[in-house]
Amino acid sequence: MKTILIVLGIIGLPIVLFVIYKYFKFQKQSSLALKLRFERIQPLYEKLENGIAINEEDVREYAKDNKTREMTHQLLLEYKKTELFPEEYLTIESGAESQLVNWLEFPTELDKAPDEIEHLKKVTIQFDGNNMFYHVFKYMTNAPHWAAENGWMLGVVGPYFEDSKPYDFAGATFSRCNSLLGEIEPEDEAKWVHENIALKR
Repeated sequence: MKTILIVLGIIGLPIVLFVIYKYFKFQKQSSLALKLRFERIQPLYEKLENGIAINEEDVREYAKDNKTREMTHQLLLEYKKTELFPEEYLTIESGAESQLVNWLEFPTELDKAPDEIEHLKKVTIQFDGNNMFYHVFKYMTNAPHWAAENGWMLGVVGPYFEDSKPYDFAGATFSRCNSLLGEIEPEDEAKWVHENIALKR
């Protein structure tokens, strides 16, 4: 029995050490990603925090960039200045695009913002007597990123509802990073996300 326990310990120890290593690596990468996101909007934050007057043109620079758009809206909401957010980006599609870009940039997903992204389709799925809406995007990365060879991939953001606002949190933002445009229809990918992500949360 003692020998069996020693063998199990020898086998199990590397697994435990690997799990611990991955956990701390993930924490470090997450911290770096959040720091990078904050640094992108830091000049705007500092103006708001120090009571320096800003206008819509100051905000536009951040709102037009899909990497900073969502955080910019959140920042203005916190400082009660959402009236400065440019109207052309005050749409669910714009908010959804920014949510997907931020999700993809996370270290455990694509690990970078896509080099190109386009809205493909709004997909309606009926569930429990209600309409749920998912926005499907295509995106791609350039070499030397590992996903460049995939070409256009699909990402889904949702669910949204009839009364959703543009920057509401979409809890089922997801991409398999291997669902390729042309091989999978946008409607099918939205249905997959609905069934495998949204309904399992």
